[in-house]
Amino acid sequence: MAKELAKSYNPSEFEDRIYDFWLKGNYFHAEVDKDKKPYTIVMPPPNITGQLHMGHALDETLQDILIRWRRMQGYSALWLPGTDHASIATEAKIVEAMRKEGITKEDIGREEFLKRAWEWKKVYGGRITSQLKKLGSSCDWERERFTMDEGCSKAVKEVFVRLYNDGKIYRGNRMVNWCPHCCTSISDAEVEYKEQNGHFWHLLYQVKETGEYLEIATTRPETMLGDTAVAVNKDDERYKHLHGCHVILPLLNKEIPIVCDEHADMEKGTGVVKITPAHDPNDFEVGQRCNLPIVRCFTYDGHLTGAKDVEEYNELKAKGQLAENEPEVLDCGKYAGMTTMEAREAIVADLKEIGALKEVEELTHDVGTCYRCHTTIEPMVSKQWFVKMAPLAKPAIDVVRKGDTKFIPERFEKVYFHWMENIKDWCISRQLWWGHRIPAWYCDDCGEVMVAKDAPEKCCKCGSTHIHQDEDTLDTWFSSALWPFSTLGWPDKTPELEYFYPTSTLVTGYDIIFFWVARMIFSACENMGSAPFKTVFMHGIVRDENGIKMSKSLGNGIDPLEVIDKYGADALRFFLATGNTPGNDMRYSDKRVEACANFANKLWNASRYVHMNIDDHDVKNELPKTLTMEDKWIVSTLNTVAKEVNENLEKFELGIAVQKIYEFIWDCYCDWYIELVKTRLSSDGEDAQNARQVLLYVLDQILRLLHPFMPYITEEIWQTIPHEGETVMLAKYPEYNAELDYPEASDEMKKIMDAIRAIRNRRAEMNVPPSRKAKVYVATKFADTFKDGTQFIQKLASASEVEVAESFEIEGAVNIVTADAKIYIPMDELVDREKELARLNKELEQVKKRLAQSEGKLNNQGFVAKAPEAVIEKVKGQAAKEREQIALIEAAIAALK
Repeated sequence: MAKELAKSYNPSEFEDRIYDFWLKGNYFHAEVDKDKKPYTIVMPPPNITGQLHMGHALDETLQDILIRWRRMQGYSALWLPGTDHASIATEAKIVEAMRKEGITKEDIGREEFLKRAWEWKKVYGGRITSQLKKLGSSCDWERERFTMDEGCSKAVKEVFVRLYNDGKIYRGNRMVNWCPHCCTSISDAEVEYKEQNGHFWHLLYQVKETGEYLEIATTRPETMLGDTAVAVNKDDERYKHLHGCHVILPLLNKEIPIVCDEHADMEKGTGVVKITPAHDPNDFEVGQRCNLPIVRCFTYDGHLTGAKDVEEYNELKAKGQLAENEPEVLDCGKYAGMTTMEAREAIVADLKEIGALKEVEELTHDVGTCYRCHTTIEPMVSKQWFVKMAPLAKPAIDVVRKGDTKFIPERFEKVYFHWMENIKDWCISRQLWWGHRIPAWYCDDCGEVMVAKDAPEKCCKCGSTHIHQDEDTLDTWFSSALWPFSTLGWPDKTPELEYFYPTSTLVTGYDIIFFWVARMIFSACENMGSAPFKTVFMHGIVRDENGIKMSKSLGNGIDPLEVIDKYGADALRFFLATGNTPGNDMRYSDKRVEACANFANKLWNASRYVHMNIDDHDVKNELPKTLTMEDKWIVSTLNTVAKEVNENLEKFELGIAVQKIYEFIWDCYCDWYIELVKTRLSSDGEDAQNARQVLLYVLDQILRLLHPFMPYITEEIWQTIPHEGETVMLAKYPEYNAELDYPEASDEMKKIMDAIRAIRNRRAEMNVPPSRKAKVYVATKFADTFKDGTQFIQKLASASEVEVAESFEIEGAVNIVTADAKIYIPMDELVDREKELARLNKELEQVKKRLAQSEGKLNNQGFVAKAPEAVIEKVKGQAAKEREQIALIEAAIAALK
């Protein structure tokens, strides 16, 4: 490690070196230590397909701040990292690579495909991990996990079998969200609703018994081929005469019943709705209530069904292998093989031709899309595996209501409760090969279903050896739902599980409450009997400078690695921390990151100044026995900051905490204390040595306070100053000490600083250069305090001399008032009155001229009518600034007269 600081701050010269130092020292590793309190965070596992983006950078920075803080407080702090196998995304990557080779999954078979998948994971899966290290993440890499590693796979099988045996997992034909592009089902939480322009097609269905026509509006006319009824409300007087009647389905000339169901809303449209149980979730429920047939007219890859699909259905029927609610399959005739969009166009044209299309109405509506590929979701009745959510949801709701798990900010508890109280059964099967294969086997001879952790050798019912495993895999979230305890060794009773569980804090974005947070809570309640974490710290998302969500399609994403290359990891981390308020979004700003780098540079230069004053002296890193007023002020202020920062961190107010540290370092230490002690440092003897000790002690405490937020620069500087221990990351975090509280001395110093600040401001207003000295008279009842501070006023307020008394009578002086003193400075010593008046009057004339031009534009109706709003607002802003300038100049002129 470096023993002296380089002349200039250049993070690229030391950040990688320092991270390597931390790794070699094994400082990130946490052990079971009964003498310490545990503090545990499990990292939300990024996908192995992923690359570091600003969302990751924010999430990992917040976690690292918390874990470094607790580690420095003496906790056995475990930050457990890992990655997610990301079934859909990873399989899509591999399939795309194979497509370029001219082969498909089916060409090479499942076993060979999985070999390719594991090889892909080996090559690319660690990319995100190495990127997290660039950010400074202090994870316990020895404990890194993967959702498909041996231990996690064991936990997945254990949970699946337990839930199945308890009747909480079942297989059946139910309505699911189907992605025709990914060719798999996805859960309700994985559907993203996007506003799209569409149409209401108003169709006419003729009533068989009366000959009249019923008008039915639909946004998906292609589904009409699967209609098995139309519904009216039983209380709707308009249609009571049609109860028990039938309509003729256009195009198919098929007779379907008119049923009564509350789904038909008398207040909406005509009050008549078409019922397609195979392709609409609400219609499916109507079909169940009214015992309607379920007719599927779409294939699972987004086309309309034909003769071949019917043939396959009939084969299963002949073998007796159709399950409950298995949809019938329709031969769609001329529309067979068309995509749903092609069929929509053709069906609408045919309906128009036969007079069954009354009108087309434009509308804007929310359309469900796949969260991965953004393809429009097709609701489909499909045979899938489901988790019964009702018995799992109640305990998960209770642990949050009782406070066992708290959400920060609290408002997200309402979101959580709403979702959990209205949750539907969770579809957990996916039609993919990469992932946890469902541990269920089927007998080819008798159809028996066997669910077990290990593959059975024969059918448990008939003894046949003709058995095969379910082809589907589990939803990725099924395994990540077990993350807080599977990563600690469950289902085995390991020392780590006993010590580190339940975990302390989950840090995550508000956008995955449903995907992940809720599922972890109910999974832990079911399998561990307790909540998985004590606190859920929700953060928002990082948007671009215009407040727009970053996305690949918009091309407005910011690569954190590029930011790190330009400004350093510390600057990026500091920006992300300062902009953070729990649960709220933030905007990326390159200028603000640059400002954070400038802050680091200021700290660097201040540290070099400390070195200039201590390197040739034997300076102990401890406070001297004798402290001056300014020493007591800086030490007491530091003590207060340490107290407040710890309180803020306890409440997850990371942005407030880091702002207080920033203000202390920049304002109190760099801009004030270093300037206050320069005279002492240039002298000899005990007073100078005491100043050096305080300077060093406060710098050491600053580095500790700042370390969780800016780990690299603090380590680099800390290694060059006198210290005990191997690394600042294991040094004790500053905390409040009543013995270091000096309220009286601090108050006295603040009085003097207020006076200096007021004098500086007035001189700046009057454009008096610092080189022009003037005598300062201080009238105050705190004479002793200000007499002790005369040296500071002389040095920092450009005073040629300072006189202190209870009162003064001075004519022709500038008056400056603070809360504790009235200050007089002879006008003639500050400025040449006549020259200054001439300058101010000339400036006043110029500003009034500019204001007249601005107001002329705003009073010009032609300008206001034609100019863009932004231009008008800009002129208004200029006029406001010009009025302010005029007021200030006139006040300055009045002061001189």
